[in-house]
Amino acid sequence: MSFDFSSLFWVFIVIMVLQPLFTARWYVVRRAQAIRAIEKLHGARVITMIHRQEKRSLFGFAVSRHIDLEDAQTIIAAIKDTPEDMPIDFVIHTPGGLVLAAMQIARALEAHKAKVTVYVPVYAMSGGTLLALAANEIVLGEFSVLGPIDPQIVGLPAASIVKARDSKPVESVFDLTLVLADVAEKALVQVKQGAVELLTPRMERSAADALAAKLAGGHWTHDYALTASEAHALGLPVKIGMPAEIMTLMTLYPQPIQQSGVEYLPIDMPRQRRV
Repeated sequence: MSFDFSSLFWVFIVIMVLQPLFTARWYVVRRAQAIRAIEKLHGARVITMIHRQEKRSLFGFAVSRHIDLEDAQTIIAAIKDTPEDMPIDFVIHTPGGLVLAAMQIARALEAHKAKVTVYVPVYAMSGGTLLALAANEIVLGEFSVLGPIDPQIVGLPAASIVKARDSKPVESVFDLTLVLADVAEKALVQVKQGAVELLTPRMERSAADALAAKLAGGHWTHDYALTASEAHALGLPVKIGMPAEIMTLMTLYPQPIQQSGVEYLPIDMPRQRRV
């Protein structure tokens, strides 16, 4: 049987189409093995929510992720499936997402009777921080960060919309700004109440009110990096020191190679000293 150029071309096309599928499956198997190993080591149920751009389609296009209702449905099912006396280790890597979905997950975590530990290897911003508030313990790496939970209205900070409205006489304020400010005030109240609900089982009500107001009140920009030391100073149950097995798990959620300019050599490679 002989192959001409046309046959080789179609073989190449089939390989290009199937390669992302095989690669994705390989990562799925490796992640399952890593998660099972962590569960045995920690004696806990491991649930992950890793929102990175990963090659998911047939042609390797990157898909950006955030906390949505599909996440809520899946994670809540996993929590409810976990025995009440079994601890949960929840690994989070996310830029945030829908407040509704984040609060659903957070309430399910808070209702779990055994210890809940949230691991943040790199960052858990906005809705990710809201989830962390439901944990008995938040484990951060030396350079891991959380973030404010202030709600955003049409991409704008709710607290800033209210401030803009209040900075002028009401007759001078555009009608749309008045509508947005009304929605923004409601969103601020709702997020603060949700945060207090998650915090009060683990701290005094007055401390929970103050912390919720700080995190949700628009005191920082929405992308402010709340370091481990700052989070601890605010009263969150923070522990610094990310286990090596969690960082190893993170390597199994790769970014598309063509979109990254970061490279480094293994530490055991020979290196030439400079004088």
